[in-house]
Amino acid sequence: MGLTDQRNNPFTEPEQQKLIALGRKHVIGMEYTDAEEVWVSSGMEHLLLQTVGRKSGKVHKVALPFWVDEAGHRIVVASFVGAPQHPAWYWNLTDAGVNAEVRVKLRSAEYRARPEIVDGPEYQQLWAALTADREFYRDYQSRTERRIPMVRLREL
Repeated sequence: MGLTDQRNNPFTEPEQQKLIALGRKHVIGMEYTDAEEVWVSSGMEHLLLQTVGRKSGKVHKVALPFWVDEAGHRIVVASFVGAPQHPAWYWNLTDAGVNAEVRVKLRSAEYRARPEIVDGPEYQQLWAALTADREFYRDYQSRTERRIPMVRLREL
């Protein structure tokens, strides 16, 4: 998939309180079907990310839209639609001792990945490319004082 093929279609943003409940339903659908209407939502392809809770030690799954960088690696964005706090899945990834490797499920494949939190000068370059395709992330960033993290899921 080339960078120009990733533009999302217009969509209606869910209310923040409904986002978590919708996410749970989305995960269930992704576990039981590979139907396009489940794996492509709001005009964006999604993946199912499985992490381990950094405090609980329990398995957690979250459905996330992804974007592909120039090297072909999937990037997920911890925007939480501009909430003041990072989403729980992102905090789990910050504990490299627990989540040095994660499981990623795609519509047609599954793989183990090493999550890499994008930082430094690369962050600015990647953010510019991402928001050129998905302008709504700029709006999310304008809603919060935190810098919205991006995580590269480098396939092992």
